[in-house]
Amino acid sequence: MKNFPTPPSRRTVLRPLAGIAMAALLGAATLPLTALAQDKPALKIIVGFPPGGSVDVLARNVAEAMRDDFSSVVVENRPGAAGRIALGQIKNTKPDGLTVIVAPSPGFVLFPHIFKKLDYDPNRDFTPISQLASQPFGITAGLNANVKTIAEMSDKAKKDPNSATIGSSGEGSAGHVLGVWLGQLLNASFTHVPFQGGGPANIAMLGGTVSYRIDALSETTEFHKTGKARLLAVTGAKRDPQVPDVPTLKELGVNMDASSWFGMFGPAGMPKEALDRISQSVMKAVKRPDLSDRLLKMGFEPNGSTPAELGARLRTDFSAWEKPAKGTGLSLE
Repeated sequence: MKNFPTPPSRRTVLRPLAGIAMAALLGAATLPLTALAQDKPALKIIVGFPPGGSVDVLARNVAEAMRDDFSSVVVENRPGAAGRIALGQIKNTKPDGLTVIVAPSPGFVLFPHIFKKLDYDPNRDFTPISQLASQPFGITAGLNANVKTIAEMSDKAKKDPNSATIGSSGEGSAGHVLGVWLGQLLNASFTHVPFQGGGPANIAMLGGTVSYRIDALSETTEFHKTGKARLLAVTGAKRDPQVPDVPTLKELGVNMDASSWFGMFGPAGMPKEALDRISQSVMKAVKRPDLSDRLLKMGFEPNGSTPAELGARLRTDFSAWEKPAKGTGLSLE
């Protein structure tokens, strides 16, 4: 009798089919994860100042609030030259939407008017993403300066020029320029002492190495509230709600009205998809009540803008700073 091969059992047939089905299911299950990873890239935020200053604190608070929209958000400090080094570096970064910078407005609207040569063009080399926050500048006296008003600051500078030292976050920084401008308005002379950032300059003021600081208000608000230093005036058009006891310079008869904003920028040529993703994430983060309240307490006015709005603000302030910047006579290498 002819022997026929034994037919495979039902289990033998179904086992490979089950394996194929399971592999297909597993493959399908991993597809959303892969897509999710692609939808949430890592983001690096560059800060051109040391840790602890207003730019660094703002960037880290915003980064924390943006983490839900990215696989990770890291802040990297690259201090030096009042932020100019970092701006020059971000200009040459690949415009893939993975590396951006948080920088204060002077690098874009003030430096071009006082430096003979910059490694970047503020209107050509960057992609505006969003304006994070704004604030006036504050004029702060260390306790060792032993002055309580702008009038006393002026009188003391005239009587004892050696005591009239203003620490800033670097050569050509807003604090440097505003110090020269203020001296012209008060008919007094102040000595500029540059540091690598706002943090080191604050330490010098608190320790009595320098008498004064002129910088973004958030740099010294807490010192004023705790009695470690004294805010003499703010440079905005109106008093700041965080320090309502501090007058504006205009209230005191000093014709200065200046403010600073902090923006997020990428290199020129960022793809629209990456630009939209980051700008929308920033705007959502800045408008979160918990972050907004925290920034207000630190002296920032939370903003959150579209890329077009930030670009327009840059162009307007670039023109507005030209006259006062050139009026100081500063021309730096």
